[in-house]
Amino acid sequence: MGTVRGRGVGSVGGGRAAQAAEVAAGALVAGAADMAKSSRENGPRAPAAGGSLSGTRESLAQGPDAATADELSSLGSDSEANGFAERRIDKFGFIVGSQGAEGALEEVPLEVLRQRESKWLDMLNNWDKWMAKKHKKIRLRCQKGIPPSLRGRAWQYLSGGKVKLQQNPGKFDELDMSPGDPKWLDVIERDLHRQFPFHEMFVSRGGHGQQDLFRVLKAYTLYRPEEGYCQAQAPIAAVLLMHMPAEQAFWCLVQVCEKYLPGYYSEKLEAIQLDGEILFSLLQKVSPVAHKHLSRQKIDPLLYMTEWFMCAFARTLPWSSVLRVWDMFFCEGVKIIFRVGLVLLKHALGSPEKLKACQGQYETIEQLRSLSPKIMQEAFLVQEVIELPVTERQIEREHLIQLRRWQETRDAALLSSKAKPHKQAQKEQKRTKTSAQLDKSPGLSQATVVTASGDACPPQGVSPKAPGSQDPVPQDPTPQNLACHHSQESLTSQESEDTYL
Repeated sequence: MGTVRGRGVGSVGGGRAAQAAEVAAGALVAGAADMAKSSRENGPRAPAAGGSLSGTRESLAQGPDAATADELSSLGSDSEANGFAERRIDKFGFIVGSQGAEGALEEVPLEVLRQRESKWLDMLNNWDKWMAKKHKKIRLRCQKGIPPSLRGRAWQYLSGGKVKLQQNPGKFDELDMSPGDPKWLDVIERDLHRQFPFHEMFVSRGGHGQQDLFRVLKAYTLYRPEEGYCQAQAPIAAVLLMHMPAEQAFWCLVQVCEKYLPGYYSEKLEAIQLDGEILFSLLQKVSPVAHKHLSRQKIDPLLYMTEWFMCAFARTLPWSSVLRVWDMFFCEGVKIIFRVGLVLLKHALGSPEKLKACQGQYETIEQLRSLSPKIMQEAFLVQEVIELPVTERQIEREHLIQLRRWQETRDAALLSSKAKPHKQAQKEQKRTKTSAQLDKSPGLSQATVVTASGDACPPQGVSPKAPGSQDPVPQDPTPQNLACHHSQESLTSQESEDTYL
């Protein structure tokens, strides 16, 4: 988790005049998505035929040339291009009446909003000074909520994405123009329509929102080919695109994947497993009742926290709450994600009354998937997160404890896997030695073999001979005789293993 990951604030030099109001942000998608690593097919796969988004931005153009395509892409929203202009859109960009749209919200008075915008403009235009001397004030203002018109710009400064862009001029354009790996392009294309389909930016299949999402995700697979693409990156990138252009969204995505949630989107998902154990251990301090219930039900943290953490709650909370959580997340780091998870668990399972409806694993998981709107409401949730008695130092300490346990478990498994070849070699060596002895000493074929149970097992067809009698003709081995031999071999191998261990 580290210091950088815990703090999660990037220092960016130089501000500029306020940008135009950011595109309104989006909301929840129906149902839970599988957050395991996207299916990694063996070998490259050909991109989908017909209407494929694979390749460069130019290949997406439907007009006679790229300039015409850029002009067309800027005309209105995808909802207008798709025939939804008559539908009402809420302030976040969702079609009213859809699952993503929200009802009545507590509006910030206009005068207060203007005052906050003025303060944020001063901070962004003098970012280095504020970061050096007034970081606590930045944190407090993020907790109050970033003004919507400046949210996208503030996220770039807070995350360090602005610095990344300045340090890598032209890099995104280079990645954007590259063809990309076909095996990832196919998977990305199939995921595009699942990202906030009721938001005006993504409602149109192949619209400008989906095109930019494809470009950002494809660019990341080229930027980090060893990681490739994970399904959980798509909603993260989509939320960023609701607030900033594709290039800026790409560098913010890089910061999320490498600085805020490192290892979350790797193939083995080891970081999310470790953080699941950290969350569960912290829950014991925050809500012993919820911790005891989950322990008694033997519910692994990955069953309920994977989507929460990997998507930074973008698929879980009402949209106003998502934006407030992300404001604090970009300022304070991953500890905000832990705090939100702990608050949800505490209020969903933290009392005997709530547990009456959770008699088994299935009921408990359903309770966590269908959280009460009250505990997810913006004002309530943010206040609970701020006041939760879990410090960054406690999270760091628990991280070190769980990391040490994880390493010990991994080392033990590694030692066991290394020991198996040695044990197998000893078994083979013993078999070879026994066979050689049998070949050199014919009398051994008549000797009594001791089974694992300790009983004598004379060879089949050989009767005990009297002293001085001649050796009988050796008989062909039978199943009984082989059974006796295998018993001895098993016993010898077991003794060998015990000695080795």
